[in-house]
Amino acid sequence: MTTKTKSIDPVTMQVVLGALESVAVEMGHKFGRMSYSSIIRESEDYGCALVDIRGQQLCESSHSTPLQSGPIPGYVKGIREIMEERGDKFYPGDVILHNSAYHGASHGPDFGICVPVFREGRLIGFSVITAHHLDVGASTPGSSGIIDAVDAYAEGLQFKAIKLYEKGKENKFLWNVLKDNIRSSDMVVGDIRAQVATTKMGAERYLEIVEKYGLDTVKATAEGLMDYSEKMMRNAISKLPNGTYRAEGLMDGFLDSSDPQEKDLKIVVSLTVADDDLTVDLTGTSPQLDNRPINMPFIGTVDIAVYLTLRSILLDSEKFGHFPHNSGLIRPIKIIAPKGSLCNPIFPAPTIARFVPGNVVADTLMRALAQAIPRQVSAGIGNLKALALSGKREGDYWVYMDIMEGSYGGRFGKDGMDAVDTLYANTRNNPIEDIESHYPLRVTKYELRNNACSPGKWRGGIGSIREITFLADGSFSLEGDGNKYEPWGFDGGEDGKVGSILISSPNGTNTVLPSKIPNMVVKKGSTIKMKGPCGGGYGNPLERDPEAVYEDYLDGYVKLEQVLDQYGVVLNDANEINYFKTEEIRDSLSNKQ
Repeated sequence: MTTKTKSIDPVTMQVVLGALESVAVEMGHKFGRMSYSSIIRESEDYGCALVDIRGQQLCESSHSTPLQSGPIPGYVKGIREIMEERGDKFYPGDVILHNSAYHGASHGPDFGICVPVFREGRLIGFSVITAHHLDVGASTPGSSGIIDAVDAYAEGLQFKAIKLYEKGKENKFLWNVLKDNIRSSDMVVGDIRAQVATTKMGAERYLEIVEKYGLDTVKATAEGLMDYSEKMMRNAISKLPNGTYRAEGLMDGFLDSSDPQEKDLKIVVSLTVADDDLTVDLTGTSPQLDNRPINMPFIGTVDIAVYLTLRSILLDSEKFGHFPHNSGLIRPIKIIAPKGSLCNPIFPAPTIARFVPGNVVADTLMRALAQAIPRQVSAGIGNLKALALSGKREGDYWVYMDIMEGSYGGRFGKDGMDAVDTLYANTRNNPIEDIESHYPLRVTKYELRNNACSPGKWRGGIGSIREITFLADGSFSLEGDGNKYEPWGFDGGEDGKVGSILISSPNGTNTVLPSKIPNMVVKKGSTIKMKGPCGGGYGNPLERDPEAVYEDYLDGYVKLEQVLDQYGVVLNDANEINYFKTEEIRDSLSNKQ
């Protein structure tokens, strides 16, 4: 464990921690209010953090998505590596733009803005915001669903530690490049400027904390908090039985491809516990696809999927309460991912559609953990869909991104959560009113799936149905998964339900589509109809509380025949539970199992 630079009392440490965390929270709220796009303003697809001189994360905007805030130390590491290679240096007044997926960024559309923080001419840390931008100048509109990108260059503009401001002076040439090469540039460039302003504010607040408490005190607080977080994680790992736990996960890949190597892709996780150390080995995972963007950056996507899953399960906030989220949490964890695999691709393999495969990594890791701590995991999750819609209006593009939520599997003592973002993606639902007031779109249906929850002692979560109609000619693309492989049931619970997508043309023709769709032009009146997958069930359905089964029936979650056939619950002519016959039927069904 790292030795603290000076002795510091726990009260002071908590006061400084509160000050640091308040900066990240303030950055997040102010950025959300200043931003132009719904993906930031409504869905909160961004992350804010302060990072110390050693590249360790001090705090994060905990209300935003882990897939944005978690990679920030990787952004800083990548920026520093590139600048060192170029012989470049940080100066007061610098503002750096970075989105290289092979240098820490999660993927190209997630632009990082980094401001170095100086005190008396000495670099003491960094203020950073990452955010998803709705267009990054790729071959087709939108920054999601570009699933036909053949390499990293086809995914959009690449910025490797480029200075938007140098020593306080604006790089007007670079701003012009952004304006001239991005669709709906007023919105996207407006979001970038909001990032810059907020990151500068974060740097000012960080400096205020250092001036108030002293740099040595802030350093000692940071080291003490990281040691504390490391100790918490090690204690949690030490409670796991030593051994190796293995699981495999499958994802659709490109179901319409004629190449068998591009579909039915595999994620393999071997989880080894050795006292208070933990190793996650992804050896056996499918090889990278050289010309399909389903590959996942090792730093920025795969590592965050692993760290977040372990943190969420081993240090559940319901049990452990609030604790500092910083780089100390990852010290006991080692990740192995062979070069050239989906989980550690080699440049210039494309990576823009890394979102849903990363969820499969997290889900498969959870399945491996289930063998060691079955009461701390959920059954399989229903994956998400990232839908990009676009069109032209008055000579310019409009671009909208819709993250269609998934669902959780059942868990010990609780049913699965319905229609929510899962695992490392906790973006918010975009309100229908916001969509329809900004874009030529109409949301004609948004509801939970009927009679689709997976049976279990604790049922699986339910996916949603969303239908969006174009009120003008336009186009759309989609990154999704879960149309072929059901989320896994656990401990006697049944597997979940797959999702689906189809396009209904104005003449009423319906066309079933795969889970990944490149940019597709559609006419006014066309409707996209999506169903989200439903999570797996947990535990034997015959052990589910009959009252809960009855409530599910009244709510339309299960059909009348499922009440008897899957749960063994008998209803009389008045649609009331017959407890005597229910017990009799359940005993009979249990004997047949």
